[in-house]
Amino acid sequence: MSELKVEERLVVAADFSPKDYGGRKGVADRVFRLAKELEGLGVYIKVNSILRDIGYDLIHILHNHGLKVMADLKLIDIDRTMATDGQLLEEAKPEIVTVMCCAGIAGMVAVKRELTTTEVVGVTVLTTFDDPDCDAIFTCSVEAGVLRLARLAQLAQIDGLVMAPKEVAIISSRVEITLDQNTPNVRPNWSQVQGDTQNVKRQMTPKEAIDIGARRIIMGGPIVGAKPNNEGKPQSPREAVGRVLEEMSA
Repeated sequence: MSELKVEERLVVAADFSPKDYGGRKGVADRVFRLAKELEGLGVYIKVNSILRDIGYDLIHILHNHGLKVMADLKLIDIDRTMATDGQLLEEAKPEIVTVMCCAGIAGMVAVKRELTTTEVVGVTVLTTFDDPDCDAIFTCSVEAGVLRLARLAQLAQIDGLVMAPKEVAIISSRVEITLDQNTPNVRPNWSQVQGDTQNVKRQMTPKEAIDIGARRIIMGGPIVGAKPNNEGKPQSPREAVGRVLEEMSA
């Protein structure tokens, strides 16, 4: 993998609820406004539910704002269907697409085979899970689950992984796993997000995540929630991105 500029190591999560923004159109308008606010910064923007709603034309719109795109589709299906997903995404050309590692080796291979310029990264254990959740699904702890799924992704020869910061250090120490790590659940020291559902015990700051080996960090609330009159905090998403990039650079 090539070296990245610092701005290419930040993924801004554009996750908005229709209940908060007046329905589907309101969410779309908020994503477009965010893209305009971040125009030209060279960061990635992560789209998930709104991508499914609008379709892959959204990727072209975001590219036109000078943004790279993480299509956070978390693909999981039989390998034939995942190959079809890959073929459709190949036309749209997002820079990154996510798959679920638990789709299995054949499914991950099928997607990767169809994508010539897109990085395929595998989601291991969701950041909201704790040990009891992981035990109920994978009959193991979170750490063991991440390691097990990372090994599947390594065998599938995809490009990277998605995991909480706490597990990045564990995977970085395993010489048999050479995939890049991308981590959500990252919060700057100056940010507290009301109603945050991600597991606080698995959180880190941008500096901490970079220091232990994360290639990219994925951050939503602290950036998209920035607004005027936040004492001591960024006054806009663009300013928030600037402050996060400064911390990452350090």
